[in-house]
Amino acid sequence: MAISADDLCIDIENACSILEKDGITIDSKDEMMAVFKWNDMETTLYTQGKVMFFPLEDKPKCIAYATELLEKLVS
Repeated sequence: MAISADDLCIDIENACSILEKDGITIDSKDEMMAVFKWNDMETTLYTQGKVMFFPLEDKPKCIAYATELLEKLVS
């Protein structure tokens, strides 16, 4: 799991709209999180800016992927 160094408050509905425009299917969502496939991994995005990738155990890749994803959603 990667956690943003900045305090974030992700709007899950807006984030899902952005992801869906990129062709990503949202598997499930509620007001606190969204689950979807991204880069062939199950990805969970939380409102606080936390991102969990499964299966991924490489910390540097996790940070790089989370940064890439969050930059797309928070810009």
